[in-house]
Amino acid sequence: MLDGGKVLEPEAEARRAALAARDPAGWSDADRIAWMVPQFEAAEGQFRRYGSDFAMEPATATLADPPSWFGLRASRAAGGLSNLWGAAVLPYRQEDMAGWPITADDLGPHYQAVAEFLPIAGVPDDLEALLPAFPMSGRTGLAPASQAEALLTRLRAARGAIEALGASVGGARQAVDTSCRRCGLCLHGCPFGLIWKAGDTLEELKAAPGFDYRPGQTVVGFAESPESVTVHLDSGESVTGTRVFLGAGVLETARILLASLPGLDALVLRDSQHVFLPMIQRWRNRTRPDKGAFHTLPQIFVEIDAPEISPHLVHAQLYSWNEHYARDLIQNYGSKLPFSHPFFTALARRLIVAQFFLHSDHSHRISLTRTQDGRLTASLEPNVNMERISRAAAGRVGKVMGKAGLTALTFAARPGGPGSSFHVGASLPMAREPASGESDALGRPNGLLRVHVIDATSLPAVPATTITFSVMANAHRIGTHCP
Repeated sequence: MLDGGKVLEPEAEARRAALAARDPAGWSDADRIAWMVPQFEAAEGQFRRYGSDFAMEPATATLADPPSWFGLRASRAAGGLSNLWGAAVLPYRQEDMAGWPITADDLGPHYQAVAEFLPIAGVPDDLEALLPAFPMSGRTGLAPASQAEALLTRLRAARGAIEALGASVGGARQAVDTSCRRCGLCLHGCPFGLIWKAGDTLEELKAAPGFDYRPGQTVVGFAESPESVTVHLDSGESVTGTRVFLGAGVLETARILLASLPGLDALVLRDSQHVFLPMIQRWRNRTRPDKGAFHTLPQIFVEIDAPEISPHLVHAQLYSWNEHYARDLIQNYGSKLPFSHPFFTALARRLIVAQFFLHSDHSHRISLTRTQDGRLTASLEPNVNMERISRAAAGRVGKVMGKAGLTALTFAARPGGPGSSFHVGASLPMAREPASGESDALGRPNGLLRVHVIDATSLPAVPATTITFSVMANAHRIGTHCP
């Protein structure tokens, strides 16, 4: 395995270990604030965990001239962007895979195989009828935050009215160990390391016979011959093997492909556009949502199956209180209303936010080309239907949640920039009969036999439901069935 291999710096790891050595009940407000401050101080578009930038490359490391709208970033860390993800896990629905050279049933055994090492917290509920490829029987969920628990109760009571709007609702599924301490620091790096990251599995692989891990490597390209593949590194060295699996993340993979495939001048990333929709609860909290034990990962999933909006699912993840809400309200509105900070802090405790995603068919696309220095340039290919469909989706999510006692502030809905959902890929899509710029059902670029693209690059499209679980299942499928 050739890997960038960046890891958390020793001082940051020592800080994490020191906090994890103490029971959360004994942490002071100062302890919690100190843990959060590095993320709040991060540059625009950068996400930190554990107070470190090790897991995300700055835009200029990947792009020669990063446009201001571009929200996607690469990673050269051990475990890549899984060091930063929100841990949401769902399979794909067959209807959202129409025209693919594989089916949801093809992925089913590989979802199961991935789940043998990926911890998945969740319980059986109404989502299984809609997304049957990975059943949840026998699993245990994380206890929802008090605010989310109250909302789930209301959603269940309004089930009939919600189904009439084309919606299915269930508890979130997260790739988190169910021994979660519910300390509320999820979005800044779990001090206990209970949110799964690929680096956890990498440590297990290092003990496997025949596995050779080489960190600190940057691949600049490859060349295939009839019997082997030679991978070229930026150090000037080369590594030769009989087969290569390329899964560097969609930006780094694009850089490598554009340098390696003659005649390939551009790759077009397909984005799953996301929108943040704030909602105010109309009931009174029995307890303060910012006190006690809770987690701040997604709490509830809502799937909208409404052909009048889209032939594909619209997927929404609901977040109850977290420490970003009051900060955002004060930053956006506090300067206009003197002495309003206490009001916005109290308002944040009644705020629930839906982050919803559209299928890539309804989203902007991003064209990538390679510059002389080996970096990428990005240009936007707008989708003229995106705003109309996102407004319709926001309205429907608002109607659904209105049945459970929330008032959606659709006027304040905030779309993320292209790529910022990190649900991006399909730039070398698998096809039954691949042409130039496509790959076969084993992720092999057209004309190649020994190179398999196994990250989101080879997906034929990007459905709205969560991306990581399906990328992992597809990679496992390719690894299982390749010659």
